[in-house]
Amino acid sequence: MSLQLKMLPDIGDIETKPVLKKLAKAHQALAELKGVANSIPNQAILINTLSLQEAKDSSEIENIITTQDDIYRSDSRKQEFISLAAKEVHSYAQALKAGFEEVMKTGLLTNRIVLELQATIEHNNAGFCRLPGTALKNQQTGEVVYEPPQHYDDIVQLMANLEQFINNHELCDWDPLTKMAVIHHQFESIHPFYDGNGRTGRIINILYLVQQKLLDSPVLYLSRYINQHKADYYRLLQAVRETGEWQDWVLFMLQGVEQTARHTTYLVQHIISLMLKTKHLVRKRLPKIYSQDLINHLFNHPYTKIDFVSDELQVHRNTAIKYLEQLVEVGLLSKHKLGKDNYYLNIALFDLLHNIGPHQEVV
Repeated sequence: MSLQLKMLPDIGDIETKPVLKKLAKAHQALAELKGVANSIPNQAILINTLSLQEAKDSSEIENIITTQDDIYRSDSRKQEFISLAAKEVHSYAQALKAGFEEVMKTGLLTNRIVLELQATIEHNNAGFCRLPGTALKNQQTGEVVYEPPQHYDDIVQLMANLEQFINNHELCDWDPLTKMAVIHHQFESIHPFYDGNGRTGRIINILYLVQQKLLDSPVLYLSRYINQHKADYYRLLQAVRETGEWQDWVLFMLQGVEQTARHTTYLVQHIISLMLKTKHLVRKRLPKIYSQDLINHLFNHPYTKIDFVSDELQVHRNTAIKYLEQLVEVGLLSKHKLGKDNYYLNIALFDLLHNIGPHQEVV
């Protein structure tokens, strides 16, 4: 089924009464998350800790399945990965962080950034599709349900329009969250790349919220919500294409923002509490090695290695080993063998991310 995509914002008045009511709830949840996230002085802690969770959830939507353990045992600095799936997850997290830095630097979310996101995710520079033949199929039946634009010139024109819609706030007066829902639908319907459209589109969601200053760091990740409601997500995407009715799609996305913001607020509050407990324990039991930099390091990821501690804290390798072994002795870290190296797991943080990660509903 090939449908003519409309240029934005020429899709009618989509901010219905139910949408406006839902917008208020979504904004309230987002504002609470923004406040809680900003209470952590070192924002890199949240970005590094949560970006891999988002990368894992987003990749699962594309049937790229890996485990928490494989993700943490992989080393993106050395490009050493336990599995291909773990490499894909780390590439997604890398694209997300690089995109965030670009948006913060320029205040814009351009097609150049979008192309860079996809190139990092897919490890190629294929750019927009130049050959026709792309078709989206029902995974169960194999039936073609939608054919995105087939010609390169059409894709370029539609992506230029989307770029303008994202960055020119005078084009329409819709709420930014309404626009986010429309942007995501339009991008997935243009389907401009040979591969990586879904993951690129989900990063665009996050970066748009940052660009609009609804968040100061990229910590709201809708992939978990989409994973939980995958059938509805694809059904509603297609329904807009077939009927031109936007309300149910926008409400679905706003529910995702609200639910995910509440979940993430809950998670961040627990991370803050855990950091404080860790800080007090290290101060009490290991006062000679205590520093705020060390505490921050332990929460940058659920795992660390000798080289990571040595590099980030600028201490000798032997000193880094001493720190880690003492942290193991007091029960904060567990030590694991990986080839010739060891890695050290922040037990409580790992359990927290696993237990109130992608499988727990917070309403």
